[in-house]
Amino acid sequence: MNEKIILAGFGGQGILLAGRLLALAAMKEGKYVTWIPSYGPEMRGGTANCAVTISDDLIGSPIISFPNVLFVFNQPSLEKFLPKLLSKGLLIYDNSLVYYDDRRKDIDVIAIPATQLSVELGDQRVANLIMLGAYISKRGFPSEGAFLSALKEVLGDRKASMFEINEKAFRKGLEYGKSA
Repeated sequence: MNEKIILAGFGGQGILLAGRLLALAAMKEGKYVTWIPSYGPEMRGGTANCAVTISDDLIGSPIISFPNVLFVFNQPSLEKFLPKLLSKGLLIYDNSLVYYDDRRKDIDVIAIPATQLSVELGDQRVANLIMLGAYISKRGFPSEGAFLSALKEVLGDRKASMFEINEKAFRKGLEYGKSA
């Protein structure tokens, strides 16, 4: 396994948290990982992205120039990162917020109305967990158990009350990913 993942969107969409959860879940399964956040100077509404590498082997560099998995949470991120997605790569995007015209025929695509589904669940902030659930459903990695353990660890006691809605969102994404 050598997943080179970029997650990109606006600040406040949980981009960095999503990347951190993937990295931590992979670590729990014995993988080598790197996680590098990048964001603009704005607290909310500015650009945010992170690069996550998950590998069976030692990772030479945490820099990802050409990902094989791309999560897109807004239109500017699609325009910026889609040309860099490797052929046979996987694009996962929130089609509640992003328009994609199927211009690339050499990639797999999961279009998921993550924001819409999160609103239906009662909390728009969990769209990122829906996207992660779809990814894990498609890839079969990391395991649900490792992911939920990572989620519980990241939320900690201070945000333990958020676990239930995040788990619901994650499971919604898993269901959606199975049918995608």
